[in-house]
Amino acid sequence: MNTEHTAATPIRNRRKTRVGRVISNKMDKSIVVAIETRTPHPIYKKYHRRTSTLMAHDEKREAGIGDLVKVMETRPLSKQKRWRLIAVVEKAK
Repeated sequence: MNTEHTAATPIRNRRKTRVGRVISNKMDKSIVVAIETRTPHPIYKKYHRRTSTLMAHDEKREAGIGDLVKVMETRPLSKQKRWRLIAVVEKAK
């Protein structure tokens, strides 16, 4: 019985986590998070920003626009939501 529990634990720990800024919280228990990555140009090596957005589930409605948040991958919660809010890293100023 104990071996089953330890075998399932690493699978749960392999979920992706991302840190991004909240750009919308107008929905009920949902937020839109912008994930910004910096990628170098293959030839010139100059960095440019790439932004992707994702929808996350915010059960307690604690995230506001401009907050830096940490989200974790989860099962599909709706048509577009596949992430959930873990913590608000930094509140907006």
